Amino acid sequence: MSETLVERLHGELSRHPHIDPHSHIEPQRAAATCLADILGYHYFTELAHSAGVPREQIEGDSLSADSRLDAVVGGLERFSNTVQHGWLLKIARDLFGLEAATVTPDNWRELDALVRERSSQPGWEDRVLAESRIEAVFLTNDFDDPLEGFDTNRYVPCLRVDELVFHTGKPGVLDRLSESAGLEVTSAETCLEAIGRTAARFRRGGARAAAISLPPSFRPELVEAAAFSRSFEAVQTHGLAADLADREIVSKGIFWHVAECCREQQMPFDLMIGVRRGVYPGGVFQGQDLLDGRLSLADYAPLFNAFPQVTFPVSVLSHPLNHELVSFAWIFPNVLPFGHWWYANTPAVIERDLEQRLEAVPRTKLLGYYSDMYKLEFGYPKFAMYREILARVLAKRFVVERGWSEEAALHLGLDLLVHNPRRVFYGDS
Repeated sequence: MSETLVERLHGELSRHPHIDPHSHIEPQRAAATCLADILGYHYFTELAHSAGVPREQIEGDSLSADSRLDAVVGGLERFSNTVQHGWLLKIARDLFGLEAATVTPDNWRELDALVRERSSQPGWEDRVLAESRIEAVFLTNDFDDPLEGFDTNRYVPCLRVDELVFHTGKPGVLDRLSESAGLEVTSAETCLEAIGRTAARFRRGGARAAAISLPPSFRPELVEAAAFSRSFEAVQTHGLAADLADREIVSKGIFWHVAECCREQQMPFDLMIGVRRGVYPGGVFQGQDLLDGRLSLADYAPLFNAFPQVTFPVSVLSHPLNHELVSFAWIFPNVLPFGHWWYANTPAVIERDLEQRLEAVPRTKLLGYYSDMYKLEFGYPKFAMYREILARVLAKRFVVERGWSEEAALHLGLDLLVHNPRRVFYGDS
């Protein structure tokens, strides 16, 4: 396979602006303002800790920003082989102009000064988005987040419902729901009504999707109204001390109702399936959770069957689940493979999963990539990585092996990267 073919396809893919349909950007503080904003990304802190840097040197209220940076930078060389380290260098060199070969304890202050200087320039967010070819970034919004004070065309709201579904009994959650929905939640019925009002508020505020991260133990199913009401009363009364069975019934009932709200509001419902939380309690912040492949998407068939009008973009974390997702997307019109999430977001895994999807799923259903970023700068190396992998797969599997023209292969790639996300989330034809 000719490398010039890959380069040509990569170059053409890189010309086209696209949306980023899942991130954790804070619209009021979207870009990094200092090096700590970049090296505080959980990929770096968890890899540094994994490589031997003590957690006590990475996080803690008594630590200064400089001491945290000293600790993380001191561990960088230990994971210089990783793609995450490559992201850091691409950001440092291309966006901030670092001329050194790598980031070291001797030069991180120089990079910090570059970040502070360039990020303070007028139009920095515009520049980063333009360099990344990103025209809109989807957010992750709590159910009671305000949707004013930022450009919702650039930073698109997305209703994240994890807290409503899995932490209903947590102190303050129902009070916040009451206040944000303008309806006092006193019963199961008013809780569901308040969630419906919340979904409608988000839709009016420019939201294009709802989303949730789901543990491997979760089984979506319709709950009878009487059972939901009884369990909701128990959770409302006892909170986190309520019986597990009652808490599970409430979770299932609220989850099912969110799907109903997505149907009513004509919003996709993004499902990110398979994270087991708190596997490593000794890990750094956000470095405690892992994938768990001991589940089957067959458990979600009742949901997909019950809501044929709802589009379900689905993200998974393991190759066996990717194969199952491909099979579901093969036959279910409303199931769409969605991005390459978290532990599946490395080149070797992306390439293998992408090949499998491209060989078996209709091209109109493939949602290529999202950044999952916390600061805008990370969209730049992540999407560049994905475009390069996509170009390589298109060149090998379609131009070389199947005799497609370069133009036809490019159009397929643009479906994944540009056209399908716009159509699924915006209704663009």
